[in-house]
Amino acid sequence: MKKSILTLAVCALPMLASAQYSFDALQLSQFELRGTSRFMSMGGAFGALGGDISTLNQNPAGIGVYRSSDLGLTLGFDMNSAKAGDTKVDMTKFSFNNVGYVGTAKLDSEIMPLLNWGVSYNRNYSYNRHWRGAAYGIPTSMTNYLSDLANAKKLTVSDLDPVSGSAFDGLGGWNQVLAYQNYLMLPNAAGNHFDGLGFNGVVGAAEFEVEEKGHNDEFTLTLGGNLANTMYWGLGVGIIDLLYEYNRYYGEVLENTVVYNKPNDATASLVDGDASFGFSDWSRTTGTGYNFKFGVILKPVNAFRVGVAFHTPTYYKMKDTYQSVVATDFYTDKGNYSLDDAYTPTASSWYKLRTPWRFIGSLATVMGSKGILSADYEYVGNTNIRLLDDYGHEFAGSSQEMKDFLAGSHIVRVGGEWRVTPNWSLRAGFSHQTSNASQDVRDYGGARNADGSVYPVQVGGNNTAYAYDRSVQHITAGIGYHHKNVYFDMAYVHKNRQGTYEAFPIDNDGKNVRWDVSEHDNKITATLGFRF
Repeated sequence: MKKSILTLAVCALPMLASAQYSFDALQLSQFELRGTSRFMSMGGAFGALGGDISTLNQNPAGIGVYRSSDLGLTLGFDMNSAKAGDTKVDMTKFSFNNVGYVGTAKLDSEIMPLLNWGVSYNRNYSYNRHWRGAAYGIPTSMTNYLSDLANAKKLTVSDLDPVSGSAFDGLGGWNQVLAYQNYLMLPNAAGNHFDGLGFNGVVGAAEFEVEEKGHNDEFTLTLGGNLANTMYWGLGVGIIDLLYEYNRYYGEVLENTVVYNKPNDATASLVDGDASFGFSDWSRTTGTGYNFKFGVILKPVNAFRVGVAFHTPTYYKMKDTYQSVVATDFYTDKGNYSLDDAYTPTASSWYKLRTPWRFIGSLATVMGSKGILSADYEYVGNTNIRLLDDYGHEFAGSSQEMKDFLAGSHIVRVGGEWRVTPNWSLRAGFSHQTSNASQDVRDYGGARNADGSVYPVQVGGNNTAYAYDRSVQHITAGIGYHHKNVYFDMAYVHKNRQGTYEAFPIDNDGKNVRWDVSEHDNKITATLGFRF
């Protein structure tokens, strides 16, 4: 076996695109509770209320409620804590959440007395997270998974040659090449079957670290009005700017395994020993997209309101840039060996992404001038995510994988406001979001077939890891002050996100290495606005 520096021909590089898989696409489709302080302090339950700049991004019919112009700015301070096992990582960051303007035009009509328009910027999602963890007595090894995958794809030693191999002709990915070139997949004499380093009697430990950063920012243009002060309508178009960058590391230490005693030497032979290796992946994704929003709010009586909104998918054009590196050390009675790092070239690929559609239904009651109670139900159709090549053709099998591995998310939001004095108000809210992964993925690590076997989650390219949410909850509170045409609001938002990080999909024995990740985010925001 001869180790090579990985310099693949440029024509094969598009096969590396890391977002051509269901959970990568899911990550790029996320959004969270962000907007004005009033909106956030009521848990985002504003779909039937309106009269707030954040409704331009939620139910655009809310713009029809305005009777005067509005200009507002929201800033925030985020304190994030993520824990995997016994390891905890804290981060703090200032954020620019929202800015917007709503203008009103009075019409000489009893049927439609006002026509309103608005423009806003909103940070829909912040990717800034940092988590790491360690596990001891792991049940399998990533090398087993990569070997099983290579065997399932019927790869041979020649396929895994980094220059002339066919591992990228729809058969596999960089990880098998990296592992083979660093002696982490052991071939048989014929070179057509591979074994990993984790087998009976091997004692192993693993660690991972993920650092993410980036944003999903939306610029929204909205037009709306009201009909006889009974039905409010709105429609909007959103322009999205997306940046997502990550650095991921996964490593293992395996004791009492079998390794090569003289890597890179023609006389190398297998001997008992220990192995230590680590995979590092870097990726940067940029994208621009657009979506449309439609909404209606009905007010049959002044105390009761009903809202409905629909968001089309966001249609993205994306670019990925990425690189992978693996480092390996062997320890035997005959000596210790540190191999040169094997790495892929830095490369780019282009593709298109269509995110889920969203439906929002809302109810609210207004108790005179004293209080408000509101509730929203939202459905996010994650199984309708689609990945397409740069020409608009869906990637083979990706649509079925979205249906097999993902699940639609149900979100319930409730919120209230009570005016304590003519100038001061108190607010509180709560939201709960269900998992975005299917029950089979959460229970078995893949989709169950009719015979009870499991079809594992599919990953590829330069990335074996995937993550999903089990639940996301928000507990919110806030205060508001207004005097004449000036208002000032503050909000506190506690986010509790329970998720799972899988270092790689299950191997042939149904095993992998995973961590439950608990994330707590505390956010304080302040909004200053003027109505005129």
